Amino acid sequence: MDLNLIPSFDAPITTARWRTLKLYNGYRLLLTLLLLLTQGALDSGNWWQDLNTDLSATLFSSVASYYFIFSCIVLIFTWLEKPNLNISVTIQIIVDIVFIVLLMHAQESSQGSIGLLLIIAIASTSLISDGRLALFYAAMASIGILLEQSYRVVFSTSTSSSYTPAVMLSLGCFATAWLAYSLAKRAKESELLASQRGLDVQNMAQINALITDEMQDGVLVVNQDLQIKHYNNQAKLLLGFDDSNVQEKTLPQVSSEITTILREWINEASPTHGFLPTNNGTPNFIKLSALSRELRLRILPISDSSEPSNRKQGAVIFIEDWSQMQTQAHQVKLAALGRLTANIAHEIRNPLSAISHANQLLQEEDFDPAIKRMLQIISDNVQRVDQIIKDVLELNRRDRTNQETIHLENFLLDFHTQFCAVEKLPVHCFKLSQANAETIIAFDRRHLNQILWNLCKNGWRHSKQTENSLELALNLSNTTKTANITITDNGEGVAESVRNHLFEPFFTTEKSGTGLGLYIARELADANGAKLEYKAIDSKNATGSQFTIHLKKN
Repeated sequence: MDLNLIPSFDAPITTARWRTLKLYNGYRLLLTLLLLLTQGALDSGNWWQDLNTDLSATLFSSVASYYFIFSCIVLIFTWLEKPNLNISVTIQIIVDIVFIVLLMHAQESSQGSIGLLLIIAIASTSLISDGRLALFYAAMASIGILLEQSYRVVFSTSTSSSYTPAVMLSLGCFATAWLAYSLAKRAKESELLASQRGLDVQNMAQINALITDEMQDGVLVVNQDLQIKHYNNQAKLLLGFDDSNVQEKTLPQVSSEITTILREWINEASPTHGFLPTNNGTPNFIKLSALSRELRLRILPISDSSEPSNRKQGAVIFIEDWSQMQTQAHQVKLAALGRLTANIAHEIRNPLSAISHANQLLQEEDFDPAIKRMLQIISDNVQRVDQIIKDVLELNRRDRTNQETIHLENFLLDFHTQFCAVEKLPVHCFKLSQANAETIIAFDRRHLNQILWNLCKNGWRHSKQTENSLELALNLSNTTKTANITITDNGEGVAESVRNHLFEPFFTTEKSGTGLGLYIARELADANGAKLEYKAIDSKNATGSQFTIHLKKN
């Protein structure tokens, strides 16, 4: 995500100044048109021909007409935003001062009313230019006013020779320029502050979005209409969104289960999905199952107020992968157990070997069947304890991978032959299917052999043990550059209530099982960059289980 942490204010401010200059040009055009209409310059069809014949009689109309033409031309250039803004403002105010002074001169009486247009022009252009050259514009206007009044005093006898109105108008121009400069300075500071705050808000929003996307927990934000306003990638992954237009949908369209939970939370009802107890107003936690995961929801109101009515204004839903948290907890426990077992394995195995040896000697004696049965129980449990020690020691060495290049087709063929021989499995009951290609992967050979052995042994034990009851297949994907090894059996499959706990350590449905076989298989796959998944087969024609190992091809 691109974060613009160094704000730039010139572009938005310049755009606003151009927009203001366009409005001022529109005002000038309307003003000159009004001057023409009030003087009756448009009543005559050939008024432009009279400009040279009787200039003294039509001076006001002529100046107004040229001023109108100038307004049209400069409006076009301003609309095209050419030339530079400061140059455009300076040229326009100078020409405005010249035309307004000429209009004052052409008006024989009440020239002060036309002179007020200078104050408007100076104030407008000073604000547009952020106060630059404001006093210079006032000085030019004052010079023009005084020169025009001096001309009247020297060459005209019909008007008053007093300089008082001209001086007062000049002082008004300077006062307006100074006031416009002060206002422009404050406006510029306000604009800079507003632009900075706006960019800070944008940057903060980008940072928040980046943090949200990198969170391990899913985040959903819904409004009072249960419409999704925001979500992160983890929420999409945990809830299994199937399209990219989730934000345009409502929560009931995405997850009816979460909608029910949220409505119960809004109404403060007792939820049916397992609220964890709360203390001292701490947020409620909710558990639900989705996509073969245990998810935990934590709902908080958008409003900071603790009033129950504010829950209806919207909520932020935090989604945690409870299954992943439990898996991590199990990994920590097993890591500690593995280290402990590694340290005491020798001490455990020595007395275990002594017990096993003594039991074998006793079994050679001629005891009655009841005693022999007790000795057999001892032997079975000794073997089980020894197997548990081996599994835990193997789990402790899961990160010690020795990856090598493996030709997968040859490896699977050798494995198939070896497995049938060791497990005394009829060849026609174990089907091998693989593509005629040369697939090369990087994997620990010993780990891959153990994974396949555990999966195939479990598959054969739970299958119908008839022809083609167990199948080992290799499927290749050219688009994703992966190789998938599937182990399929035709047994009854895994009960739905057990599937969520299938890869948990020490979870088993068999009396003699340790519950570590599938867990170790998945851990060894993860250690080599592979992924192990389970899929139930439940159709009209077939039932069973299928385990898939996703491998990366070299």
